[in-house]
Amino acid sequence: MDHLVFLDSKYNEFENLLLGIKTMIIRGAQNLRIPYGSVNEGDTLYFVNSKCEGEIRARGKVSSVFCSGMLTVEESFETIIRNQDKLQLPDNQFEKIAGCRYLVLVGVENTEKITPLRIELNRLKELGDWYTVDNIEEYILSGHGIISA
Repeated sequence: MDHLVFLDSKYNEFENLLLGIKTMIIRGAQNLRIPYGSVNEGDTLYFVNSKCEGEIRARGKVSSVFCSGMLTVEESFETIIRNQDKLQLPDNQFEKIAGCRYLVLVGVENTEKITPLRIELNRLKELGDWYTVDNIEEYILSGHGIISA
């Protein structure tokens, strides 16, 4: 399965993944939502830096996935703190996510920069920061193919 993942430029997530400083992505919510239950080891993540709207600029492989059950505020904080060495969350991002009832932690390996690929944003049904797609090729503007992952 392929995933289109929008990274927040104000937290330098894109750069930190490419440098290997960050090896895990987190998503948190008060209710169950994507990518909860939809991402698996071996899946391919295609990264869009939020400041480069509409272009895939890197990809990586999912090395691990943790989908929490419903957490207390304390459990949420503890889970993030235990994984902070991989998440590398700055304080303001930590404060935004810590306390969420549901957490998804996705380990990422083999992150590599790729030739930028324009995506068809109008094919995405709703605004969000994570999309699970069968085949990323279906979202690439015509004339721009992807070399196999």
